[in-house]
Amino acid sequence: MRAIGVFGGAFAPFHNGHLRLAIEACERLDLDQIRLIPTAQAPHRPDSRVSALRRIEWIRLAIEHERSLVADDCEIRRDGPSYTVDTLLELREAFPQHALVLLIGSDAFAHLHTWDRWPQLLELAHLAVVSRPGAALAPADETRKLLSRRRVRSADELHASPAGRWLQFEVPMLDISSTRIRRLLRTGRSVRGLVPDAILNAMTAADTAALTQDDDATTH
Repeated sequence: MRAIGVFGGAFAPFHNGHLRLAIEACERLDLDQIRLIPTAQAPHRPDSRVSALRRIEWIRLAIEHERSLVADDCEIRRDGPSYTVDTLLELREAFPQHALVLLIGSDAFAHLHTWDRWPQLLELAHLAVVSRPGAALAPADETRKLLSRRRVRSADELHASPAGRWLQFEVPMLDISSTRIRRLLRTGRSVRGLVPDAILNAMTAADTAALTQDDDATTH
């Protein structure tokens, strides 16, 4: 079964860590594409001061030459809070014959039970839980019963069904985060090498000012 990756976040800003993770996931999980989806209205954290339209514009600039990566504005077009389950429902309708693979970090995985309608996520997609090599990973008590028999060990198993499994996806992490980038910008230091040049070259003084006002809880 062909598979599509789903990678969401505030992306304030989209950085080289995001870009490298998307490329690695696409290649190693044998995905047809990865859809990069900026959150429009985050339900559990402050919204970025940078508009969602500007953030998806940055993504488009950064992935211009990456054919397997797609900037998806579905959460921007949808009214109300940006719940992942609603995004997966929309993608499942658009791609009924594909497996969907949702990329999430280990911190998000540990708090999966706090997500809106979280059991439905596994009805709509597989989970690829991103972690550092060798890191221990286990479901929280609230999710263990559902997830205990759904773990798989190889990417091939994600292609056997459209949804319902989870895989620990180990990848060397670049030491880059949106929080670190915003802190550097606040002190007037360079972020070149951390953010794609296409974004840096398009970034205005107003963009920089908005980013430096973002709460550090916005995204990583």
